[in-house]
Amino acid sequence: MLAACHPLPAAAVTLFAAALAAAAGRDLAGGAAAVGAVAAGQLSVGWSNDRADLRRDRAVGRRDKPLVAGTVRPAAVTGAAGLALLLCVPLSLAGGLLAGTVHLVGVAAAWGYNLWLKRTAASWLPYALAFGLLPAFVTLGLPGAPWPPLWLTAAAALLGAGAHFANVLPDIADDLATGVAGLPQRLGVRCSAALAALLVLGSAAALVVGPPGRVTAYGWGLLAGTAALLLLASRRPAGRLPFLAVLAVAGADVLLLVVQLRPA
Repeated sequence: MLAACHPLPAAAVTLFAAALAAAAGRDLAGGAAAVGAVAAGQLSVGWSNDRADLRRDRAVGRRDKPLVAGTVRPAAVTGAAGLALLLCVPLSLAGGLLAGTVHLVGVAAAWGYNLWLKRTAASWLPYALAFGLLPAFVTLGLPGAPWPPLWLTAAAALLGAGAHFANVLPDIADDLATGVAGLPQRLGVRCSAALAALLVLGSAAALVVGPPGRVTAYGWGLLAGTAALLLLASRRPAGRLPFLAVLAVAGADVLLLVVQLRPA
C-alpha cells in the first residue's frame, strides 16, 4: 500500500506544507491539522492514480507498480483512496471554511488529473492549481485569514507545473502507447525536459526576487544552484534525474521560505 501511494512526491509535498505552516506561524494544533490534511489528500491522490492507471500499467508491463505485480488488491487501493479523501475533508476544514475549501479545490484538481485531464493538453493545469493553492491553504488558516503574497503563489504554481513535466518524462513512450496524450507527451521528451527546467527556474526566481528587500547571498546561490542542477539533469531527460532535481530544488526553496516567511 505504501508503494502504491507514490510515497516520494507525497512525502515531499507534505513536508513542504509543514515548512510553510511553521514559517507562516501556524500554531501547533492548526499546523498539525493542515499537515494532516495535505498528507491525507496526497495519499488519496496517489492511490487513486495507481488505481486509475491499472489497465494501462498492465498493458505496458509495469511490474514496478504493486497493483500490476499483484502485491496489493485493487479493492484495497480503491478503499484506501476513498478513506483518505474522506479524512481530508474535516482536516482541511479545521483551518476554516475558506482555507478548507481552497485545499479541497486543489485535491479535486489532482483527482481530475488522474481521472481525465492527464489525457488532455491541459494536463499541466491541475498541478499548477493544486501547488499554487497550497500556500493559500496555509495562510488562510491564520488569524484574519490573509492571502499569501502573489510571488509565493506564482512560485508554487510554477514549481507544480515544472514537477508535472519532469515527472512524466520516463513514461512518455508508455503513455503514448496506451492513449495518454497530455501536454508533455505531445511535446516530446526533449521539449518537455527543457520546459520543466524553465518552469522550475522561474519558480526559484519568483522566490528570490519576489519578496521586498535585497536579495540575499542564499537567494543568488539558490538561483545559480538551480540552474546548474537543471542543466545537469537535462543531460538525461528520459530518466528520473529531472524529477529528482525538482525535488532537490523544492527542498532548497523550503529553506529560503522558512527565512522569508518567519514571523518577526
